[in-house]
Amino acid sequence: MLFLIILFALIGLAVGGSWGLLIGAGLGWWLGRGIRRRLNIARMRIQEGFLESIFSVMGCLCQADGKVTKGELDIAEKLFDQMHLQGEQRTKARAAFERGRADDFNLDAELASVNRLTQRQPILRQVFLQVQLTAIAADGVLHPAEHEMIVRVARGVGCSEAEVQQIEAMLHGAAANSQGSSEEALKDAYRVLGVNEDASDAEIKKAYRRLMSQNHPDKLAGKGLPESMREVAQARTSEIGNAYERIRNARGQ
Repeated sequence: MLFLIILFALIGLAVGGSWGLLIGAGLGWWLGRGIRRRLNIARMRIQEGFLESIFSVMGCLCQADGKVTKGELDIAEKLFDQMHLQGEQRTKARAAFERGRADDFNLDAELASVNRLTQRQPILRQVFLQVQLTAIAADGVLHPAEHEMIVRVARGVGCSEAEVQQIEAMLHGAAANSQGSSEEALKDAYRVLGVNEDASDAEIKKAYRRLMSQNHPDKLAGKGLPESMREVAQARTSEIGNAYERIRNARGQ
């Protein structure tokens, strides 16, 4: 907005002197306010669509093995709580979940919509996939049909196999925090940071800082992540930090 105010003020000054300066500044402010309002409306629509897709795809995934377990339903309700969804928002989330369970649910069309919403925002796609993996792993068993479906979802929203492995490692790491520096937990830590086990300390620190910057909740919010999903983003940065500390401890740093 400030840029438009200055720009139109200078144009006004050049055309009409001091009065032109004031009129130009006012016009720049009016245009800037309108543009910002339209951007805010567009961002809200993206966020609403993102949330609805999260829960509709989750319902489809949980139904992939032929039934939705109590654990999967509990995860959905826990996510509603974590995102502080109340009233109409919670009703819409539940309706989206049930829509995804329906036989006529068009998964590919929904994934195409997510792809459009998260275009050029790979971290948002990863958050989307992480929520899905959390839901279907709720019963402690990843059925073949669920695995096939999550791969389809990952491809549909544009995630690579490496990104899927990274997200799985985050989930494993979160579940294994109490195990300290076990061998498997350490391997997961390297996967979380996306580095090889023989990477140098400098390479590991660089990867850690890059991921922390990319996944900062404020930065993700600016890219379209709903405010209600801030705690999900914070959990990601927490696990990235845990992975980095696990590696440092294993290396005696």
